[in-house]
Amino acid sequence: MIIRNLFLAGLLAAALPATAAPVLDTPVQDSWWQDGRAALDARLKAVNRPKRAKNVILMVGDGMGIATITAARIFDGQRPIDGRAPGPGEDNSLAWDRMANTALVKTYNTNAQVSDSAGTASALNTGVKTRIGVINFGADQGPEACRTPEKLPRSFAELARAQGMGLGIVTTTRITHATPAAVYGHVPNRDWEGADRAYPASDRASGCADLATQLIGFKGGMDVVLGGGRARFLPLGKGGQRDDGRDLVAEWQKTWPQGRFVSDAKGLRALAAAGTGPVLGLFTPDHLSFEHDRKDDAEPSLPEMARFALAKLEAGARARRGKGYYLMIEGGRIDHGHHASNPYRALKEAQMFSATVAEVLKSVNLDETLVLVTADHSHVMTIAGYPERGNNILGYIKPARGGESEGALSPEGYALDDRGQPMTTLSYANGAFQARGLSRLLPPDDPNYLANKTHGTASESHAGEDVALFAEGPRADLVRGVMEQNLIFHIMAEALGWR
Repeated sequence: MIIRNLFLAGLLAAALPATAAPVLDTPVQDSWWQDGRAALDARLKAVNRPKRAKNVILMVGDGMGIATITAARIFDGQRPIDGRAPGPGEDNSLAWDRMANTALVKTYNTNAQVSDSAGTASALNTGVKTRIGVINFGADQGPEACRTPEKLPRSFAELARAQGMGLGIVTTTRITHATPAAVYGHVPNRDWEGADRAYPASDRASGCADLATQLIGFKGGMDVVLGGGRARFLPLGKGGQRDDGRDLVAEWQKTWPQGRFVSDAKGLRALAAAGTGPVLGLFTPDHLSFEHDRKDDAEPSLPEMARFALAKLEAGARARRGKGYYLMIEGGRIDHGHHASNPYRALKEAQMFSATVAEVLKSVNLDETLVLVTADHSHVMTIAGYPERGNNILGYIKPARGGESEGALSPEGYALDDRGQPMTTLSYANGAFQARGLSRLLPPDDPNYLANKTHGTASESHAGEDVALFAEGPRADLVRGVMEQNLIFHIMAEALGWR
């Protein structure tokens, strides 16, 4: 009887007319409306990626907080580098803006509310949080742990190499700087980059090797390393600053006789990416130049280095019979532009980082490669003041009419602060006050302009708010919500099927 009633109920339900979906109806269906519907349709198209990745690419925009992303998006729209016509900028999209999955990431260190690159890069590369200024040490481990390296956290690169995977690092900073060093190194003090004044003899008694030494001694080696910081590898008197007399480049070449060392862009361009042996490129004694100042025949750009590294690792994957690779790419000088309170250079570096992300996304197979784009921490740059749509992101504020509290205006139509000074859209919460003097001499959209700030400090500082994480590829679906920074390591491991 029960079965019969259920059957009749089903027939009755099937006979009833389906309830029509409510019709979206509004008298204004302009281009914004149409764009919104198109964007929704794109999101409704499910992309079913495989659950297992062969490769992982972690891309870090050092210091690229949310405000930097927004300002860089406008900057890129107003000053495009790919042949597009300049536009107002706000509706522009950077390379990661259309990646399928997004999350917010908490960046604090175990002992610091506002983090640094060492502790945050350690979280990305080891799966555990640690102290500020520490690279790949546990939160409770000190210099004495150098004597028992087997008790230190294993880095993602160490685990990947043990699985026979390829490894690569690309950065615009010194290769021994905190973020790239966290791929391969372990030190309780991020300043121990080389055998020099920053690593005193008294500290060397701990037994910790400096980061440059750790790089050339990395077990199994790296397939491709491209960045700056050559002086940390060479002895005093021979273009370097090492006081122990060691020439680490020569030692690396002896260890890898088929390897190729290059020191300028021409040397890199002469190499065949598919050639045998690893590649070590150290293009400057210190950090690479800001993109605005870069000489193309001397230093490769970040997109160029990324292209070479990808080609090298892809060729190596074929030679390794399908074993994949782990590649870390850092747009490291976004951070340095901010520390100088120089918004032009910071945003130009972010623009080039976006170009690099675009290069990666079009070059890899996203059904077998997990691509993650994030920042290690934020900066105290702000975007404020009610500028009108299309206002020069680096310029003085021309207020949008009808907005809140327009206030006093200069004869040119710029918004004035309570001192009668024109205001810029971008400013910093702290940094060197000398910038105020320069701001009277240079227009705010000059590449050398240093923005005003609220508090006077020797250098502009990091900020503590969450940063964004963007993902595409296998297990990108795990990137969602709000997460601890060390979870990124575990998502990468899950994508590779590590248990």
